[in-house]
Amino acid sequence: MTFTASEQANERTMMPTPVDVDVVVVGYGPTGMSLSALLGQQGISVLALERYDGRYNLPRAAAFDDETMRTFQKLGVAEKMLAGTNVQPGYIWVNGQDDVLLDIEFDNPGRCGWPAQYMMYQPHIETVLDDLLQTLPTVQVRRGSQVTGIDQHPDHVTVTARDSHGTEHRVHARYVVGCDGGNSSVRNAIGVDLDDYGFFENWLVCDFRLSHDVPGLPTFRQVCNPAEPIAIVNIGPRHHRLSFRLEADTSPEDAIQTDRVWARVGDYLTRDDAELIRTANYTFRSCIAQQWRQDRVLLAGDAAHQMPPFLAQGMVSGIRDARNLGWKLQTVLAGGPDELLDTYQLEREPHVRFITEKAIELGRVQTMRDVEDAERRDAQMIAARRANQKPDKLEYPALSGGLIVSGGELFPQGLVSSAEHTALFDDVVGTGWLLVVDGAATIATLADDTRAAFRALGGREVVFGFASMFEPADLSDTGGIYSRWFAVTGCVAAIVRPDSYIYALASDVDELSTLTKDLLGQLSAPA
Repeated sequence: MTFTASEQANERTMMPTPVDVDVVVVGYGPTGMSLSALLGQQGISVLALERYDGRYNLPRAAAFDDETMRTFQKLGVAEKMLAGTNVQPGYIWVNGQDDVLLDIEFDNPGRCGWPAQYMMYQPHIETVLDDLLQTLPTVQVRRGSQVTGIDQHPDHVTVTARDSHGTEHRVHARYVVGCDGGNSSVRNAIGVDLDDYGFFENWLVCDFRLSHDVPGLPTFRQVCNPAEPIAIVNIGPRHHRLSFRLEADTSPEDAIQTDRVWARVGDYLTRDDAELIRTANYTFRSCIAQQWRQDRVLLAGDAAHQMPPFLAQGMVSGIRDARNLGWKLQTVLAGGPDELLDTYQLEREPHVRFITEKAIELGRVQTMRDVEDAERRDAQMIAARRANQKPDKLEYPALSGGLIVSGGELFPQGLVSSAEHTALFDDVVGTGWLLVVDGAATIATLADDTRAAFRALGGREVVFGFASMFEPADLSDTGGIYSRWFAVTGCVAAIVRPDSYIYALASDVDELSTLTKDLLGQLSAPA
């Protein structure tokens, strides 16, 4: 949005418009809840607007990873999430004859110190997040509020919302973040178009509450049958999902008929085994918003990107958005440069595009309908298994561009010990800007004024004792993760961002000084 000359003049000469809150978050699903909590924990005032009067209270997403659990750890609710999750050890593909095509093992623990794959019951996840948000004094949640207008001004945004009684309300905020799903009213209000990959598939999703353990029921399986591709996943304790790819001309009304659903799932479940709690006909889409920021309005989660579910990364990607955007909004609201928000899309979009394109690729392999093509696929994959060729682990790309100099990967999380206790790294050290160094001598080379400026950012110095056994150290590498990590990277220090991604790796003390000064310059508020 371009401001007129008169608006720019008013911005220079008039008193700033009083705002009601720092940030309005539109949408109260996992992305919006996570962002609201991350901001609220830092004392930022947030108004979360949700168009529905109550929670949906049925599952949609099925899984999350160790990076998401690390975010829940930061929010202090990781252990509370466990009651609604199952740790998933692997993922199996079979063909129509039940021959195993692919057997993927998930790391436990993953890079973030938690099991790499959790299957979840989404209503439990949302209940835990909602309970947390109710304890944060700077966060308000307003249900039954449909956003009908967004007006941007040089120093604030005015959001107009209509409540369930038809009454319109207006709120002034410094920033607005649309986390309101694939049909985002925020995205539509600011006129952002979508890049569409043209991937459309029609699926029937059937969710069940199990009455008892069902022997032989797969926990995470893709049935690559050209006659009818099927996805079978557990969605947390006592819940299961079976999804069927439908022909394009299948009537949704017919597909969701209860008797037809039970006929479809008969090879896996009976009415004595489970209660059918939800059926939905979905068209899986793959599209990405062309612009994730327009001045003081930003997009996150499905409002910014939609991807097919074959990698179980939809909700995960939204929570990554929240983690990336949360600390940047906090920095800007505290007086940092507004341009920092431009790094959000620069960093996150390539990551999202990689996952989206990989999910499309896997989806096409899994759901081949041509019998001859499927037979060739089966033969190649079975031959690879017989040759003991293990499937490559899917590695997501590091962040680059934006506020990344080198590194760009997640800083690993392992078990460490301080003088007070032993726990995972984030629980002992905390999160924020961190200088993690191999020894006390390394950090001592930084000039005093540089160290003081870094501390003024809220940054902390974290010293391991790898460089010399005679130097004092803050942490002991109890789990053996960090000695190996320093050896593999060949660095003496890492500068770690508040979202636990590595801003830069320093190969020597001179580079550490240069990198730290450069960072301080980038985060300085304009004069």
